Amino acid sequence: MTTSPEPKSENKERVLIFDTTLRDGEQCPGATMTFEEKMEVADFLDEMGVDIIEAGFPIASEGDFEAVSAIAGRVKNATVAGLARAGDKDIDRAGEAVGKAVKPRIHTFISTSPVHMKFKLKKEPDEVLDLVTRSVTRARNLVNDVEWSAEDATRTEHDFLCRCVEAAINAGATTINIPDTVGYTVPEEYFALIAMLRERVPNADKAIFSAHCHDDLGMAVANSLAGIRAGIRQVECTVNGIGERAGNAALEEIVMAIATRGDVLPYETGVNAKMLSRASRLVSAVTNFPVQYNKAIVGRNAFAHESGIHQDGMLKHTQTYEIMTPESVGVSKTSLVMGKHSGRAAFRTKLKDLGYDLGENQLEDAFTRFKALADRKKHVYDEDIEALVDQGIAHMHDRTKVVALTVIAGTMGPQTATLTLDMDGDHKTVQAAGNGPVDATFNAIKELMPHNGTLALYQVHAVTQGTDAQAEVSVRLEDEAGRTVTGRGADTDTLVASARAYVAAVNKLMVKREKTTQAQAAI
Repeated sequence: MTTSPEPKSENKERVLIFDTTLRDGEQCPGATMTFEEKMEVADFLDEMGVDIIEAGFPIASEGDFEAVSAIAGRVKNATVAGLARAGDKDIDRAGEAVGKAVKPRIHTFISTSPVHMKFKLKKEPDEVLDLVTRSVTRARNLVNDVEWSAEDATRTEHDFLCRCVEAAINAGATTINIPDTVGYTVPEEYFALIAMLRERVPNADKAIFSAHCHDDLGMAVANSLAGIRAGIRQVECTVNGIGERAGNAALEEIVMAIATRGDVLPYETGVNAKMLSRASRLVSAVTNFPVQYNKAIVGRNAFAHESGIHQDGMLKHTQTYEIMTPESVGVSKTSLVMGKHSGRAAFRTKLKDLGYDLGENQLEDAFTRFKALADRKKHVYDEDIEALVDQGIAHMHDRTKVVALTVIAGTMGPQTATLTLDMDGDHKTVQAAGNGPVDATFNAIKELMPHNGTLALYQVHAVTQGTDAQAEVSVRLEDEAGRTVTGRGADTDTLVASARAYVAAVNKLMVKREKTTQAQAAI
Protein backbone atom coordinates (compact mmCIF):
# COMPACT_ATOMS: atom_id res chain seq x y z
CA MET A 1 0.00 0.00 0.00
CA THR A 2 1.25 3.47 -0.87
CA THR A 3 1.62 5.55 2.27
CA SER A 4 3.08 8.75 0.88
CA PRO A 5 2.33 10.97 -2.12
CA GLU A 6 3.63 9.53 -5.35
CA PRO A 7 5.84 11.47 -7.76
CA LYS A 8 4.13 12.83 -10.84
CA SER A 9 4.22 10.56 -13.87
CA GLU A 10 3.69 11.14 -17.56
CA ASN A 11 1.47 8.05 -17.56
CA LYS A 12 -1.12 9.59 -15.24
CA GLU A 13 -4.12 11.54 -16.49
CA ARG A 14 -4.39 15.13 -15.35
CA VAL A 15 -7.31 16.26 -13.18
CA LEU A 16 -7.84 20.01 -13.40
CA ILE A 17 -8.40 21.88 -10.13
CA PHE A 18 -11.05 24.58 -10.44
CA ASP A 19 -10.91 26.76 -7.33
CA THR A 20 -14.07 28.66 -6.44
CA THR A 21 -12.97 30.02 -3.07
CA LEU A 22 -13.34 33.58 -4.33
CA ARG A 23 -16.86 32.96 -5.68
CA ASP A 24 -18.73 30.09 -4.01
CA GLY A 25 -16.49 30.22 -0.95
CA GLU A 26 -17.16 33.91 -0.43
CA GLN A 27 -20.90 33.21 -0.53
CA CYS A 28 -20.47 31.48 2.82
CA PRO A 29 -22.27 33.71 5.36
CA GLY A 30 -19.72 35.94 7.09
CA ALA A 31 -16.84 35.05 4.75
CA THR A 32 -16.81 38.21 2.60
CA MET A 33 -13.30 39.37 1.62
CA THR A 34 -12.04 42.83 0.86
CA PHE A 35 -10.69 43.72 -2.58
CA GLU A 36 -7.10 43.51 -1.35
CA GLU A 37 -7.72 40.15 0.32
CA LYS A 38 -9.16 38.74 -2.90
CA MET A 39 -6.03 39.83 -4.76
CA GLU A 40 -3.83 38.14 -2.16
CA VAL A 41 -5.78 34.88 -2.34
CA ALA A 42 -5.83 34.92 -6.16
CA ASP A 43 -2.06 35.46 -6.32
CA PHE A 44 -1.49 32.58 -3.93
CA LEU A 45 -3.80 30.19 -5.80
CA ASP A 46 -2.04 31.03 -9.06
CA GLU A 47 1.37 30.43 -7.50
CA MET A 48 0.14 27.15 -5.96
CA GLY A 49 -0.74 25.76 -9.38
CA VAL A 50 -4.55 25.90 -9.45
CA ASP A 51 -5.72 25.45 -13.06
CA ILE A 52 -8.86 27.62 -12.99
CA ILE A 53 -9.69 30.42 -10.56
CA GLU A 54 -13.36 31.36 -10.43
CA ALA A 55 -12.85 34.96 -9.40
CA GLY A 56 -16.44 35.98 -8.73
CA PHE A 57 -19.92 36.74 -10.01
CA PRO A 58 -19.36 39.97 -12.02
CA ILE A 59 -22.98 41.10 -12.31
CA ALA A 60 -23.63 40.66 -8.57
CA SER A 61 -22.13 44.08 -7.71
CA GLU A 62 -19.74 46.71 -8.96
CA GLY A 63 -17.23 45.53 -6.36
CA ASP A 64 -17.44 41.96 -7.63
CA PHE A 65 -16.95 43.12 -11.21
CA GLU A 66 -13.90 45.18 -10.29
CA ALA A 67 -12.38 42.30 -8.32
CA VAL A 68 -12.85 39.80 -11.16
CA SER A 69 -11.45 42.31 -13.66
CA ALA A 70 -8.41 43.02 -11.46
CA ILE A 71 -7.72 39.33 -10.89
CA ALA A 72 -8.02 38.67 -14.63
CA GLY A 73 -5.40 41.33 -15.26
CA ARG A 74 -2.86 40.03 -12.73
CA VAL A 75 -3.08 36.22 -12.79
CA LYS A 76 -0.16 34.85 -14.80
CA ASN A 77 -0.86 31.15 -15.26
CA ALA A 78 -4.37 30.07 -14.29
CA THR A 79 -7.55 30.42 -16.32
CA VAL A 80 -9.78 33.11 -14.77
CA ALA A 81 -13.52 32.42 -14.80
CA GLY A 82 -16.49 34.68 -14.16
CA LEU A 83 -19.87 33.22 -13.25
CA ALA A 84 -23.01 34.18 -15.18
CA ARG A 85 -26.65 33.17 -15.22
CA ALA A 86 -28.27 32.37 -18.56
CA GLY A 87 -29.28 36.00 -19.19
CA ASP A 88 -27.60 38.22 -21.80
CA LYS A 89 -26.60 40.92 -19.29
CA ASP A 90 -24.95 38.39 -16.98
CA ILE A 91 -22.95 36.86 -19.80
CA ASP A 92 -21.86 40.18 -21.28
CA ARG A 93 -20.76 41.45 -17.86
CA ALA A 94 -18.79 38.28 -17.20
CA GLY A 95 -17.12 38.50 -20.60
CA GLU A 96 -16.11 42.09 -19.92
CA ALA A 97 -14.73 41.22 -16.48
CA VAL A 98 -12.50 38.35 -17.63
CA GLY A 99 -11.47 40.04 -20.88
CA LYS A 100 -7.98 40.95 -19.64
CA ALA A 101 -7.13 37.42 -18.57
CA VAL A 102 -4.39 35.45 -20.30
CA LYS A 103 -6.88 32.56 -20.33
CA PRO A 104 -10.47 33.87 -19.86
CA ARG A 105 -13.51 31.68 -19.21
CA ILE A 106 -17.22 32.39 -18.86
CA HIS A 107 -19.03 29.96 -16.59
CA THR A 108 -22.76 30.06 -17.26
CA PHE A 109 -25.46 27.99 -15.61
CA ILE A 110 -29.16 27.29 -15.42
CA SER A 111 -31.30 25.03 -13.25
CA THR A 112 -32.45 21.75 -14.77
CA SER A 113 -34.21 19.87 -11.96
CA PRO A 114 -38.03 19.74 -11.89
CA VAL A 115 -38.23 21.49 -8.52
CA HIS A 116 -35.94 24.32 -9.63
CA MET A 117 -37.60 24.78 -13.01
CA LYS A 118 -41.07 24.88 -11.47
CA PHE A 119 -40.54 26.99 -8.37
CA LYS A 120 -37.35 28.98 -9.03
CA LEU A 121 -37.32 29.62 -12.78
CA LYS A 122 -41.05 29.15 -13.40
CA LYS A 123 -40.19 27.79 -16.85
CA GLU A 124 -41.01 24.69 -18.85
CA PRO A 125 -38.25 22.24 -19.82
CA ASP A 126 -38.27 23.33 -23.49
CA GLU A 127 -37.75 26.95 -22.44
CA VAL A 128 -34.79 25.93 -20.29
CA LEU A 129 -33.31 23.88 -23.11
CA ASP A 130 -33.57 26.87 -25.44
CA LEU A 131 -31.80 29.07 -22.86
CA VAL A 132 -28.95 26.55 -22.61
CA THR A 133 -28.19 26.89 -26.31
CA ARG A 134 -28.71 30.67 -26.33
CA SER A 135 -26.52 31.40 -23.27
CA VAL A 136 -23.63 29.14 -24.32
CA THR A 137 -23.68 30.55 -27.87
CA ARG A 138 -23.56 34.11 -26.57
CA ALA A 139 -20.70 33.28 -24.18
CA ARG A 140 -18.78 31.50 -26.93
CA ASN A 141 -18.97 34.62 -29.09
CA LEU A 142 -17.07 36.45 -26.31
CA VAL A 143 -14.47 33.87 -25.25
CA ASN A 144 -13.19 30.55 -26.55
CA ASP A 145 -13.46 28.78 -23.18
CA VAL A 146 -17.04 28.33 -21.98
CA GLU A 147 -18.21 26.20 -19.10
CA TRP A 148 -21.87 25.26 -18.74
CA SER A 149 -23.42 23.99 -15.50
CA ALA A 150 -26.70 22.19 -14.91
CA GLU A 151 -27.68 23.56 -11.52
CA ASP A 152 -29.15 20.84 -9.29
CA ALA A 153 -28.05 18.21 -11.82
CA THR A 154 -28.22 15.34 -9.33
CA ARG A 155 -31.98 15.85 -8.95
CA THR A 156 -32.57 16.28 -12.67
CA GLU A 157 -34.38 13.70 -14.83
CA HIS A 158 -31.75 11.78 -16.80
CA ASP A 159 -33.32 12.14 -20.23
CA PHE A 160 -33.65 15.90 -19.86
CA LEU A 161 -30.12 16.24 -18.46
CA CYS A 162 -28.72 14.37 -21.45
CA ARG A 163 -30.56 16.71 -23.85
CA CYS A 164 -29.22 19.80 -22.03
CA VAL A 165 -25.63 18.53 -21.98
CA GLU A 166 -25.79 17.68 -25.70
CA ALA A 167 -27.19 21.11 -26.50
CA ALA A 168 -24.53 22.91 -24.47
CA ILE A 169 -21.70 21.06 -26.21
CA ASN A 170 -23.24 21.68 -29.62
CA ALA A 171 -23.42 25.39 -28.78
CA GLY A 172 -19.70 25.46 -27.98
CA ALA A 173 -19.27 24.57 -24.29
CA THR A 174 -15.80 23.18 -23.65
CA THR A 175 -16.51 22.11 -20.07
CA ILE A 176 -19.70 20.51 -18.75
CA ASN A 177 -20.24 20.79 -15.01
CA ILE A 178 -22.58 18.36 -13.25
CA PRO A 179 -23.15 19.95 -9.83
CA ASP A 180 -24.54 18.29 -6.75
CA THR A 181 -25.86 21.72 -5.80
CA VAL A 182 -27.63 20.68 -2.60
CA GLY A 183 -25.26 17.91 -1.47
CA TYR A 184 -27.93 15.27 -2.14
CA THR A 185 -26.14 12.46 -3.96
CA VAL A 186 -23.93 9.60 -2.76
CA PRO A 187 -20.72 8.31 -4.41
CA GLU A 188 -22.19 5.26 -6.17
CA GLU A 189 -25.08 7.32 -7.52
CA TYR A 190 -22.84 10.14 -8.72
CA PHE A 191 -20.48 7.68 -10.41
CA ALA A 192 -23.42 6.13 -12.24
CA LEU A 193 -24.75 9.57 -13.27
CA ILE A 194 -21.44 10.63 -14.84
CA ALA A 195 -20.96 7.26 -16.51
CA MET A 196 -24.48 7.47 -17.93
CA LEU A 197 -23.92 10.94 -19.37
CA ARG A 198 -20.61 10.03 -20.98
CA GLU A 199 -22.18 6.96 -22.52
CA ARG A 200 -25.54 8.40 -23.68
CA VAL A 201 -24.64 11.93 -24.82
CA PRO A 202 -23.44 11.58 -28.44
CA ASN A 203 -20.91 14.44 -28.32
CA ALA A 204 -19.68 13.83 -24.75
CA ASP A 205 -16.12 13.28 -25.96
CA LYS A 206 -15.93 16.89 -27.16
CA ALA A 207 -15.98 18.42 -23.65
CA ILE A 208 -14.33 17.97 -20.25
CA PHE A 209 -16.74 16.90 -17.54
CA SER A 210 -16.54 18.62 -14.16
CA ALA A 211 -17.76 17.96 -10.60
CA HIS A 212 -19.05 20.61 -8.23
CA CYS A 213 -20.22 18.86 -5.07
CA HIS A 214 -21.60 20.39 -1.89
CA ASP A 215 -21.12 18.89 1.53
CA ASP A 216 -24.63 18.87 3.02
CA LEU A 217 -24.38 15.15 3.80
CA GLY A 218 -20.61 15.23 4.34
CA MET A 219 -19.83 13.48 1.04
CA ALA A 220 -18.60 16.28 -1.24
CA VAL A 221 -15.05 14.94 -1.51
CA ALA A 222 -16.17 11.31 -1.80
CA ASN A 223 -18.65 12.22 -4.54
CA SER A 224 -16.03 14.23 -6.42
CA LEU A 225 -13.57 11.33 -6.31
CA ALA A 226 -16.29 8.98 -7.52
CA GLY A 227 -16.87 11.40 -10.39
CA ILE A 228 -13.17 11.29 -11.28
CA ARG A 229 -13.28 7.51 -11.42
CA ALA A 230 -16.28 7.80 -13.77
CA GLY A 231 -14.43 10.10 -16.17
CA ILE A 232 -14.60 13.59 -14.74
CA ARG A 233 -11.36 15.51 -15.32
CA GLN A 234 -12.11 18.80 -13.51
CA VAL A 235 -13.04 19.18 -9.86
CA GLU A 236 -14.52 22.39 -8.48
CA CYS A 237 -13.55 22.95 -4.88
CA THR A 238 -12.58 25.53 -2.26
CA VAL A 239 -9.75 25.96 0.22
CA ASN A 240 -10.85 24.61 3.62
CA GLY A 241 -14.10 23.50 1.96
CA ILE A 242 -15.77 26.86 2.67
CA GLY A 243 -18.98 27.71 0.87
CA GLU A 244 -22.71 28.04 1.22
CA ARG A 245 -24.45 25.99 3.92
CA ALA A 246 -22.16 23.04 4.74
CA GLY A 247 -19.59 24.13 2.17
CA ASN A 248 -17.90 22.59 -0.86
CA ALA A 249 -15.48 19.80 -1.58
CA ALA A 250 -12.20 20.78 0.10
CA LEU A 251 -9.38 21.47 -2.36
CA GLU A 252 -6.69 20.14 -0.04
CA GLU A 253 -8.55 16.86 0.46
CA ILE A 254 -9.06 16.32 -3.27
CA VAL A 255 -5.40 17.04 -4.03
CA MET A 256 -4.01 14.83 -1.29
CA ALA A 257 -6.42 11.96 -1.94
CA ILE A 258 -5.14 11.84 -5.51
CA ALA A 259 -1.51 12.27 -4.41
CA THR A 260 -1.69 9.64 -1.67
CA ARG A 261 -3.88 6.95 -3.24
CA GLY A 262 -2.30 6.53 -6.65
CA ASP A 263 -3.12 2.83 -6.47
CA VAL A 264 -6.87 3.49 -6.82
CA LEU A 265 -6.74 7.04 -8.21
CA PRO A 266 -4.07 6.93 -10.93
CA TYR A 267 -4.25 10.65 -11.69
CA GLU A 268 -2.33 13.81 -10.90
CA THR A 269 -2.95 17.52 -10.37
CA GLY A 270 -0.78 20.55 -10.98
CA VAL A 271 -1.12 21.83 -7.41
CA ASN A 272 2.01 22.23 -5.29
CA ALA A 273 0.82 20.32 -2.24
CA LYS A 274 3.53 21.82 -0.03
CA MET A 275 1.60 25.11 -0.19
CA LEU A 276 -1.69 23.65 1.05
CA SER A 277 -1.14 24.45 4.71
CA ARG A 278 -0.26 28.07 3.93
CA ALA A 279 -3.29 28.38 1.64
CA SER A 280 -5.51 27.14 4.45
CA ARG A 281 -4.10 29.65 6.93
CA LEU A 282 -4.42 32.50 4.42
CA VAL A 283 -8.07 31.80 3.60
CA SER A 284 -8.89 31.25 7.26
CA ALA A 285 -7.30 34.61 8.11
CA VAL A 286 -8.98 36.70 5.40
CA THR A 287 -12.43 35.16 5.93
CA ASN A 288 -12.17 35.02 9.73
CA PHE A 289 -13.32 31.42 9.53
CA PRO A 290 -11.33 29.15 11.86
CA VAL A 291 -10.33 25.71 10.61
CA GLN A 292 -11.67 22.92 12.80
CA TYR A 293 -8.90 21.23 14.74
CA ASN A 294 -9.59 17.78 13.27
CA LYS A 295 -9.95 19.02 9.68
CA ALA A 296 -8.32 16.59 7.25
CA ILE A 297 -4.93 17.65 5.82
CA VAL A 298 -4.79 21.21 7.24
CA GLY A 299 -6.33 21.01 10.73
CA ARG A 300 -3.94 21.60 13.63
CA ASN A 301 -4.50 18.01 14.78
CA ALA A 302 -4.07 16.44 11.32
CA PHE A 303 -0.50 15.43 12.17
CA ALA A 304 -0.79 15.44 15.96
CA HIS A 305 -0.83 12.30 18.09
CA GLU A 306 -1.80 12.15 21.76
CA SER A 307 -2.82 8.54 22.32
CA GLY A 308 -0.04 6.60 24.01
CA ILE A 309 -0.51 3.66 21.62
CA HIS A 310 -0.33 5.95 18.57
CA GLN A 311 2.68 7.85 19.91
CA ASP A 312 4.53 4.62 20.61
CA GLY A 313 3.84 3.47 17.05
CA MET A 314 4.94 6.80 15.59
CA LEU A 315 8.20 6.67 17.49
CA LYS A 316 8.91 3.25 16.04
CA HIS A 317 7.85 4.05 12.46
CA THR A 318 5.91 7.07 11.17
CA GLN A 319 3.84 5.04 8.72
CA THR A 320 2.18 3.18 11.57
CA TYR A 321 -0.24 6.10 11.97
CA GLU A 322 0.51 8.57 9.17
CA ILE A 323 -0.39 7.91 5.53
CA MET A 324 1.36 11.05 4.29
CA THR A 325 4.19 13.15 5.64
CA PRO A 326 3.40 16.52 7.23
CA GLU A 327 6.12 18.06 5.05
CA SER A 328 4.17 17.01 1.92
CA VAL A 329 1.44 19.58 2.75
CA GLY A 330 3.72 22.25 4.16
CA VAL A 331 3.63 21.33 7.86
CA SER A 332 7.07 21.38 9.47
CA LYS A 333 6.82 18.14 11.44
CA THR A 334 4.63 15.66 13.24
CA SER A 335 3.50 16.79 16.69
CA LEU A 336 3.37 14.41 19.62
CA VAL A 337 0.80 16.24 21.72
CA MET A 338 1.34 15.60 25.38
CA GLY A 339 -1.92 14.93 27.18
CA LYS A 340 -3.66 12.47 29.44
CA HIS A 341 -3.56 9.76 26.74
CA SER A 342 0.21 9.98 26.26
CA GLY A 343 2.35 7.04 27.31
CA ARG A 344 5.76 6.70 28.91
CA ALA A 345 7.57 6.25 25.59
CA ALA A 346 6.28 9.56 24.22
CA PHE A 347 6.95 11.30 27.54
CA ARG A 348 10.52 9.99 27.60
CA THR A 349 11.05 11.18 24.02
CA LYS A 350 9.60 14.59 24.84
CA LEU A 351 11.95 14.92 27.83
CA LYS A 352 14.95 14.09 25.64
CA ASP A 353 13.80 16.68 23.10
CA LEU A 354 13.67 19.21 25.95
CA GLY A 355 17.18 18.26 27.11
CA TYR A 356 16.36 16.10 30.17
CA ASP A 357 18.05 12.78 30.87
CA LEU A 358 16.31 11.32 33.92
CA GLY A 359 16.95 8.09 35.75
CA GLU A 360 14.14 5.54 35.95
CA ASN A 361 12.95 6.64 39.40
CA GLN A 362 12.99 10.30 38.41
CA LEU A 363 11.23 9.48 35.15
CA GLU A 364 8.51 7.53 36.93
CA ASP A 365 7.96 10.33 39.43
CA ALA A 366 7.82 12.94 36.66
CA PHE A 367 5.44 10.80 34.58
CA THR A 368 3.08 10.34 37.52
CA ARG A 369 2.96 14.09 38.12
CA PHE A 370 2.58 14.73 34.38
CA LYS A 371 -0.48 12.46 34.25
CA ALA A 372 -1.99 14.29 37.22
CA LEU A 373 -1.37 17.62 35.49
CA ALA A 374 -2.81 16.38 32.18
CA ASP A 375 -6.04 15.36 33.91
CA ARG A 376 -6.51 18.94 35.07
CA LYS A 377 -5.16 20.87 32.10
CA LYS A 378 -6.51 20.71 28.54
CA HIS A 379 -3.24 21.54 26.77
CA VAL A 380 0.12 20.53 28.25
CA TYR A 381 2.83 22.70 26.72
CA ASP A 382 6.59 22.15 26.71
CA GLU A 383 6.92 24.89 29.32
CA ASP A 384 4.50 23.00 31.58
CA ILE A 385 6.65 19.88 31.35
CA GLU A 386 9.82 21.84 32.00
CA ALA A 387 8.30 23.43 35.10
CA LEU A 388 7.01 20.07 36.29
CA VAL A 389 10.36 18.30 35.85
CA ASP A 390 12.37 21.18 37.30
CA GLN A 391 10.16 21.22 40.38
CA GLY A 392 10.50 17.47 40.78
CA ILE A 393 14.27 17.61 40.58
CA ALA A 394 14.47 20.58 42.91
CA HIS A 395 12.24 19.04 45.58
CA MET A 396 13.30 15.41 45.25
CA HIS A 397 15.11 15.38 48.59
CA ASP A 398 12.77 17.70 50.51
CA ARG A 399 11.84 16.23 53.87
CA THR A 400 8.49 18.03 53.89
CA LYS A 401 6.04 18.10 50.97
CA VAL A 402 2.53 19.41 50.37
CA VAL A 403 -0.08 16.64 50.36
CA ALA A 404 -3.38 18.55 50.35
CA LEU A 405 -4.65 22.10 50.62
CA THR A 406 -8.18 23.48 50.94
CA VAL A 407 -8.73 27.21 51.09
CA ILE A 408 -11.93 29.11 51.88
CA ALA A 409 -11.85 32.68 50.58
CA GLY A 410 -14.17 35.45 49.46
CA THR A 411 -15.49 38.86 50.37
CA MET A 412 -17.17 37.79 53.60
CA GLY A 413 -14.12 36.32 55.32
CA PRO A 414 -12.35 35.16 57.30
CA GLN A 415 -10.04 33.37 54.88
CA THR A 416 -8.92 29.97 56.12
CA ALA A 417 -6.57 27.27 54.88
CA THR A 418 -6.57 23.60 55.80
CA LEU A 419 -3.18 22.10 55.00
CA THR A 420 -1.76 18.58 55.12
CA LEU A 421 2.00 18.08 54.89
CA ASP A 422 4.10 14.94 54.57
CA MET A 423 6.84 15.46 57.18
CA ASP A 424 9.44 12.69 57.09
CA GLY A 425 6.69 10.21 56.17
CA ASP A 426 4.11 11.42 58.69
CA HIS A 427 1.01 13.30 57.53
CA LYS A 428 0.14 16.28 59.67
CA THR A 429 -2.88 18.57 59.19
CA VAL A 430 -3.60 22.04 60.50
CA GLN A 431 -6.10 24.85 59.87
CA ALA A 432 -5.16 28.52 59.99
CA ALA A 433 -6.74 31.89 59.22
CA GLY A 434 -5.17 34.88 57.56
CA ASN A 435 -5.63 38.20 55.82
CA GLY A 436 -6.39 36.62 52.45
CA PRO A 437 -5.97 33.08 51.08
CA VAL A 438 -2.18 33.30 50.59
CA ASP A 439 -1.62 34.64 54.10
CA ALA A 440 -3.84 31.88 55.53
CA THR A 441 -1.89 29.24 53.59
CA PHE A 442 1.48 30.56 54.75
CA ASN A 443 0.25 30.78 58.37
CA ALA A 444 -0.76 27.11 58.20
CA ILE A 445 2.73 26.20 56.98
CA LYS A 446 4.31 28.21 59.80
CA GLU A 447 2.30 26.26 62.37
CA LEU A 448 3.60 22.93 61.07
CA MET A 449 7.08 24.22 60.17
CA PRO A 450 7.98 26.91 62.73
CA HIS A 451 10.77 29.23 61.58
CA ASN A 452 11.95 32.79 62.07
CA GLY A 453 12.35 33.72 58.43
CA THR A 454 10.56 36.73 56.96
CA LEU A 455 8.97 36.85 53.53
CA ALA A 456 11.24 38.95 51.30
CA LEU A 457 9.65 38.07 47.94
CA TYR A 458 6.41 36.56 46.70
CA GLN A 459 6.09 36.43 42.92
CA VAL A 460 3.62 34.71 40.58
CA HIS A 461 3.71 34.28 36.82
CA ALA A 462 1.88 32.05 34.33
CA VAL A 463 3.98 29.34 32.71
CA THR A 464 1.83 29.34 29.55
CA GLN A 465 -1.23 31.09 28.14
CA GLY A 466 -4.83 30.35 29.01
CA THR A 467 -6.96 30.40 32.13
CA ASP A 468 -5.83 26.86 32.95
CA ALA A 469 -2.15 27.78 32.75
CA GLN A 470 0.18 26.59 35.46
CA ALA A 471 1.18 29.24 37.93
CA GLU A 472 4.85 29.31 38.88
CA VAL A 473 5.44 30.93 42.26
CA SER A 474 8.73 32.12 43.72
CA VAL A 475 9.14 32.70 47.47
CA ARG A 476 12.23 34.18 49.11
CA LEU A 477 12.78 33.94 52.87
CA GLU A 478 15.41 35.68 54.95
CA ASP A 479 16.27 34.77 58.56
CA GLU A 480 17.75 36.87 61.36
CA ALA A 481 21.26 35.79 60.41
CA GLY A 482 20.85 37.20 56.94
CA ARG A 483 20.59 33.83 55.27
CA THR A 484 18.28 33.90 52.19
CA VAL A 485 16.68 31.01 50.41
CA THR A 486 14.33 30.79 47.44
CA GLY A 487 11.67 28.17 46.84
CA ARG A 488 9.61 27.59 43.72
CA GLY A 489 6.38 25.76 43.09
CA ALA A 490 4.17 25.18 40.07
CA ASP A 491 0.57 24.10 39.76
CA THR A 492 -2.60 24.99 37.87
CA ASP A 493 -3.91 26.19 41.27
CA THR A 494 -2.04 29.33 42.27
CA LEU A 495 -2.53 28.68 45.98
CA VAL A 496 -1.17 25.14 45.73
CA ALA A 497 1.82 26.49 43.82
CA SER A 498 2.27 29.11 46.55
CA ALA A 499 2.19 26.46 49.26
CA ARG A 500 4.75 24.34 47.44
CA ALA A 501 7.05 27.30 46.94
CA TYR A 502 6.81 28.37 50.60
CA VAL A 503 7.41 24.80 51.87
CA ALA A 504 10.39 24.46 49.51
CA ALA A 505 11.86 27.67 50.87
CA VAL A 506 11.38 26.60 54.50
CA ASN A 507 12.97 23.23 53.70
CA LYS A 508 16.02 25.02 52.36
CA LEU A 509 16.10 27.39 55.33
CA MET A 510 16.08 24.46 57.76
CA VAL A 511 18.84 22.69 55.83
CA LYS A 512 20.98 25.83 55.96
CA ARG A 513 20.32 26.21 59.68
CA GLU A 514 21.31 22.57 60.33
CA LYS A 515 24.50 22.97 58.32
CA THR A 516 25.40 26.13 60.25
CA THR A 517 24.72 24.41 63.58
CA GLN A 518 26.86 21.41 62.57
CA ALA A 519 29.69 23.68 61.48
CA GLN A 520 29.62 25.59 64.76
CA ALA A 521 29.59 22.33 66.76
CA ALA A 522 32.64 21.12 64.89
CA ILE A 523 34.70 24.15 65.94
